[in-house]
Amino acid sequence: MSDASINTKAVDAGYGDAGFGDYFALLKPRVMSLVVFTAFVGLLAAPGAVHPMIGFASILFIAVGGGASGALNMWWDADIDAVMKRTKSRPVPSGRIGADEAKALGITLSVFAVVMLWLASNVVAAGLLAFTIFFYVVIYTMWLKRWTPQNIVIGGASGAFPPMIGWAVATGGVSVESVLMFAIIFVWTPPHFWALCLFMNSDYEKAGVPMLTVTHGRRVTRNHILAYTLVLAPIAIGAGFTSIGGPIYLAVAVVLNALFLIGAFRIWRRSEDAAVADKYRVEKKFFALSLFYLFGHFGAIMAQAALAPYGIGGW
Repeated sequence: MSDASINTKAVDAGYGDAGFGDYFALLKPRVMSLVVFTAFVGLLAAPGAVHPMIGFASILFIAVGGGASGALNMWWDADIDAVMKRTKSRPVPSGRIGADEAKALGITLSVFAVVMLWLASNVVAAGLLAFTIFFYVVIYTMWLKRWTPQNIVIGGASGAFPPMIGWAVATGGVSVESVLMFAIIFVWTPPHFWALCLFMNSDYEKAGVPMLTVTHGRRVTRNHILAYTLVLAPIAIGAGFTSIGGPIYLAVAVVLNALFLIGAFRIWRRSEDAAVADKYRVEKKFFALSLFYLFGHFGAIMAQAALAPYGIGGW
């Protein structure tokens, strides 16, 4: 009997020996950390002052909402997670936490996070959080992920909303600046994930997930990575000329986008034989760079916002 069938039976039975670490893993802490970071940057970069306690509570509830999305994603995707090397040890496919338990926890935390964010801040921020959870769980996880190779293109919106939510906590609304922060993450997401797919394609093939590498091949995927990177660069650099930008951000954005474009061009020009020969070393480096790329941009926005009260760094 294969490991996949054992894991699937464990999921169906719903039995396990879960500890605190398993429940924490159910919330996808790495994804949650990105949600917290970008939401905090959105909050900090927004005009106006927010009481520290309100700001702390709001970021906490946004984090809980992100974790709730992760739990519901693991509940729904338990069957395909069980056959993918990268995900088969997760709490639900491994059987340590039952699928129904994950669903109940995800729904409970979702309602709690949205209601508490509404009470702590405002209805716009709470509404954006509710829509983000719905988009990630229903639109992306339940619908797009198994239906179209554009899954990560459209579904990436769910990961792009947190800075808009943070901005809404502070302002009660949406602005050009918050939309630009959304756009940076939204356009960054496809090349980031497609780079991962280039060297993890066998996992998606086994699970039957129609990623672009599975449906159209690696050559087309390489073309798309370059195309999206070309679109991303002017958006990211252009944000430097708005109220969230400044010389610090602009310098960081120019350097990072130059590196990202070089990396995307190197991926685009590579043959599959060359990639296989060096075990996708270039693709793995680009994937690592993509993580630093996003952190660098939002770290620079945060630096600009932190220095603004002292009259340093802004336009």
